Amino acid sequence: MSATPTPLVCDLKDCNKGSIDLVGGKCASLGELINADIRVPPGFAVTTAGYRDFINRPGIEESIKQELMKISSDDIEELQVVSRRIRDRLETLEFSTELEDRIAESYRLLSVYCNVPAVPVAVRSSATTEDLPGASFAGQQDTFLWIRGIEDVLDHTRKCFSSIFTARAIAYRNRMNFEHTGIAISVGIQKMANSYAAGVMFTLNPTSGDRSMILINSSFGFGEAVVSGEVTPDVFMVNKVSLDLVKRTITTKEAAYMVDHATHTSKLVKLPAERQNIQSIVDEEITELARLGKRIEKHYGSAMDIEWAVDNDMAAGRNIFILQARPETVWANKKSKPVAGNNKTAMEHILSSVMGGVKVK
Repeated sequence: MSATPTPLVCDLKDCNKGSIDLVGGKCASLGELINADIRVPPGFAVTTAGYRDFINRPGIEESIKQELMKISSDDIEELQVVSRRIRDRLETLEFSTELEDRIAESYRLLSVYCNVPAVPVAVRSSATTEDLPGASFAGQQDTFLWIRGIEDVLDHTRKCFSSIFTARAIAYRNRMNFEHTGIAISVGIQKMANSYAAGVMFTLNPTSGDRSMILINSSFGFGEAVVSGEVTPDVFMVNKVSLDLVKRTITTKEAAYMVDHATHTSKLVKLPAERQNIQSIVDEEITELARLGKRIEKHYGSAMDIEWAVDNDMAAGRNIFILQARPETVWANKKSKPVAGNNKTAMEHILSSVMGGVKVK
């Protein structure tokens, strides 16, 4: 009996944490979250087999190897030149008829499922070496927001495939001794959350490693501004046991990524002065995010780094979506001292926080 062929495209709900070789770390994590009943935008993945189908053309991989053999990871200028040359070549390649048809059909079905013609999507790179507990490759490949229409989806899928050869990714793989052509990349294509606000959440205090706290960063619009550092986000510290908000810092948020409905693209816009200094999410959403963070941490059994969004089109109570969850890597192998000091029980910790005057009213 012949083995079942590896799919070129698969639904995210058919993936889990064991699917890294097929769909990369990001898409495997999204599938794992869906199967743990965490609210995640629907979508599909172009698999690593799809990537191999794309790149397996006469002379392509060999020419990439030859290009990479010429450079040193310390030569930044040469890295950038070689990276651009490789990426330009990949971004002009045509898909095979089978792969293009499967991507187009999956996008059509997603649009039908969402009841939105040519549904806007996020097109997200998901490398097989990404989001691993022992190596932080996250963020080295590209993500594109508010992509609409099959031609643009195909074009940005090519760009995601080529982003496995960014100068940064090449240099990092050199330092970590990963074989450049021995890895592969998948592309996740998800319904775009129409984010009123978005950000990141850590199920510990990332500055101290304190596992009794949850830290939430938040700003208006898409989370791209927070992740890229273009906006200083609001900061909320939550007691993981009681879900009490123990500290809030409201910043001046001068800009946000919003959808430009004329061009159907994500665009950085200046926020009106009256919105710049107000809290980007309400306290009930902070509590719900912290509750979700606890569920995700319990499911994975480790501290987590989580991307989230509040969808403007959904009713309260159903409007928070998790966009990504990966193991936190900075404090994973360190021992930290809890702020509770010598308290022995959860109740003692709650009482010490209240009596210490750190609970925010």
